[in-house]
Order: sequence, then structure tokens, then C-alpha cells
Amino acid sequence: MQSESIQAKIVRECIRMAAGNRLIGPKIKTGQLQRQLLEKEPRWKEPDDMTWERMDLSHFAVEVLTPDTLGKYALMQLHGGGYVNPLRNVYRNFAKKYAGMCEGIKVFSVDYRVAPEHTHPAALLDVVDAYKMILEQGYSGDEIFVAGDSAGGGLAVALCMWLREHNLPLPAKLVLMSPWLDMTASGESYEENFDKDPMFGGTKESMIYRGDYLGDYSPEEPYLSPLFGDFTDMPPMLIQVGEIEMLRSDGERAAEKAKEVGSEAKLQVYQGMFHVFQMGTEQIPESARAWEEIQCFLENE
Repeated sequence: MQSESIQAKIVRECIRMAAGNRLIGPKIKTGQLQRQLLEKEPRWKEPDDMTWERMDLSHFAVEVLTPDTLGKYALMQLHGGGYVNPLRNVYRNFAKKYAGMCEGIKVFSVDYRVAPEHTHPAALLDVVDAYKMILEQGYSGDEIFVAGDSAGGGLAVALCMWLREHNLPLPAKLVLMSPWLDMTASGESYEENFDKDPMFGGTKESMIYRGDYLGDYSPEEPYLSPLFGDFTDMPPMLIQVGEIEMLRSDGERAAEKAKEVGSEAKLQVYQGMFHVFQMGTEQIPESARAWEEIQCFLENE
């Protein structure tokens, strides 16, 4: 087993110190600080060889990143943030990486409605409408990828369940980074990694347990916790999780459920890694390797 990099160890400890800080730690774990800092983010600058535009729809927005050289695929990106944080620059950087794959992918990043202002099923309805919009632009289901991290990973799976149940075309593939698939927190890693997870560990006063997005619904509702749903006929999925994150078992159990009913799932567990470590992009070797795996997965016919 490959040992974790020095860069990963440094970032992990920085996260641990920030999330464990008496003053800002609680705000990080609930997502409050990230939301406050959003207003101070600089305007994102798209690469010279790509066009970036924001489309305001009825209840939400979609940001479209189009490379000058365009292949046949579109990708819908569903950002994380515990259903309480909107789209941030880090996900625009994710979109840039996706856009460079498969000879040029048109990337649709959905800035769906979030809690506490908007509870379930607001985010799912927005994602469904965004997917329909991509279909209306002339893409077929087998020309669309869906990628999501954390809450966005849960939304990606919930979307596919909704599409299947409403007889609409499913996407070609799913990329799931640290997907949040169980709002009941019933997996083994929630306890096993409770004191190891640098972001969410050590407390139950975090977005994992608060239920800000639930509204009047049960956390066992499959559109909220897809692990309680049916994984039959799901698209092939790549699932990447960190070894020490509390949500690790969500991805592991999803891979098991998919394989049990004949769906294709590739699970990758990264040693010593934390929640959505792919945000390290090229700065952390494990993150760079994860992105290489994502590109290989999407480009492999």
C-alpha cells in the first residue's frame, strides 16, 4: 500500500487545526464560515481557451464552461457543501479540469437552492430541471456525465433514481467524490473515524448530523439517503473516498449495493485521505492521482 504524501499530511493537519479551533471550528463544521467567505471570493477568471457564462433560471442558476475545442460530451457538476453552501470557486476549478477531458467537455455546474432557506426537495428539483435542460440542448443520455462530491454526490445518485422512475434517459457515467448517501449516519465509518476525520470529527454539531436540509422528510427517504434506494440499472460509477473520513462507508456500501444488483461500480479508497481531498488538485499527489483516475474513467469507452 502506497504511503501518504507529505503534502497530504500537512493539509490534513491544517484542516484539523482550523476545524478544531475554538472560535472558527464550529462554523467550519456547520458550513457557516464557508458561506460567509463566499461573499469575499474574487471573481473567477476562466482560462483563455474556454468561455464561461452564468444562466439564471427560474429558481436557480447554471454556470456553463465551454472549451474552444469541444467533443461530444456534456458533464453536469453537482457541488458539495452539505446542502447549505452554494457554488464556490473551487468547483469552477473542478469544471475547468472536467472541461479538459474527452477532447473537450461542456460543463454545466448547477448552483441549486440550499438550506436553510430551501429544504428538500428543492435541490433535487433544480437538478432534475438542469438535466432536462441539457437534454433539450441536444445531448442524449449516453453523452452526459454527472459528477458530484459530498452532498452533490448524493444528489447525483438521487437524480439517477428519479430519472429511472420517470422513464427518462440516464447519464452515461457517474463520478462520486466522498458521496453523502446516508443522512442517518448509520455506516461503520461514522463511528470508526469519529476522532480521525479532520473536518467533521469529534462532534455531532456538524452539517452531517444537523439535518438542515431535511425539512419535514425522514432521513431514510431514498432521495435524501440514496443508500436506502434501489441501485438497479444505475449508470457505471466511479466512487472515490478518503480512508479516514466519516462518510467513507457511504461510498463503500453504495459500491456493494450496486454490484449486488448487477450495476457497475469502481470503488477507490485513498489511504490517509480526508473528505473531498480532490480539492488539492495538483498540489497533493493523491489528489492529482484521483483526477487522473477520473479522466481515465470518463475517457474509457
